[in-house]
Amino acid sequence: MLGFTVTSLWCGLAQSGPELIAARLAQGATAALMVPQVLATLHLLFADGSRGRAFGIYGIVLGLAGAAGFLLGGVLVTLDLAGLGWRAVFFVNVPFGLVIIGAASRIMPTVPRRVYWAPWVWLVMATGVAIVAAFLRLERAVASRGGMPLVDLALLSDAAFMRGLYAVFFFFFANLSFYLVMTMFMQRGLHIPPLQAGMVFLPLAFAFVIASRYSGARARHRGALVLIEGCAVQMIGLASLVLMVAWAQTPSATLLALVLAIFGYGQGLVMAPLSSAVLSTVNPASAGSGAGMYGMTAQIANAAGVAAIGAAFFAIEAAYSARLALFAAAALFMLSIAACAAFLSWMRRAAA
Repeated sequence: MLGFTVTSLWCGLAQSGPELIAARLAQGATAALMVPQVLATLHLLFADGSRGRAFGIYGIVLGLAGAAGFLLGGVLVTLDLAGLGWRAVFFVNVPFGLVIIGAASRIMPTVPRRVYWAPWVWLVMATGVAIVAAFLRLERAVASRGGMPLVDLALLSDAAFMRGLYAVFFFFFANLSFYLVMTMFMQRGLHIPPLQAGMVFLPLAFAFVIASRYSGARARHRGALVLIEGCAVQMIGLASLVLMVAWAQTPSATLLALVLAIFGYGQGLVMAPLSSAVLSTVNPASAGSGAGMYGMTAQIANAAGVAAIGAAFFAIEAAYSARLALFAAAALFMLSIAACAAFLSWMRRAAA
């Protein structure tokens, strides 16, 4: 968290594009050190009876914070505090980071360390870049000597867990890039001011919270079926968005907000219980490795979705129009969410 706070400050102070890219790379690396620890800690601290509720709360916070971030970003850019412009989006992480560091040091329970790494291990980890091609062979060799491999190889043979990771990939591939595309479409296609565009996501966030509130309990009784239903609701929301934009030449922010609430409700049905469902077959001893693989998959999907769907949106917008670009992006969103539903359905049939 300290590293994320410092690198956020660096992002805000960046003086050039390449420097900002380097700062963002460092910021992403420090974030990657935190994300798996959250899931692993939840998996370890809560028993089976309360774990689903804990993951449900985690999903609510994750989704609400993500949607609220767009609103806060719009507010900061609109206010242009001290003439900082976009830099305020990064500077705001500094006070929040310091508060979180102080709170975590007092509230977070300690978990006994299972491995004590000597300083030279960090050098060995750095050389791992050169042996990616032989990664699995190396991991098996470490395991055969009684060591602790970076990835629990047993998880790679867990069919349910691997199908879950495929579902995670397609879910996050669509969902983060959706916010990017909608923000760009509202500002560039409909010329909605940044603050108002940020407020459009508020009903989505509320719908997400409502769905997340009880999706965990439903998932315990109905399993992956709830997740599949959530994917269907998301696709209905996307279809409604396309029909509305096709029907209304300039849809209002209010209409957009109402339609996006459908998408947010479906997103809440999936995101909150998804991590619990995917990690349900993971042994407590492998919680850290499983959570790390989950977080890695989600982050790769986020980046890939923003790069691929974002590139398609901007290319079509430049050649034709923002409206047509939104239609194309919505089609890609639907394909990705449908793929997520397909893997979830596969998980459900295998479990039955």
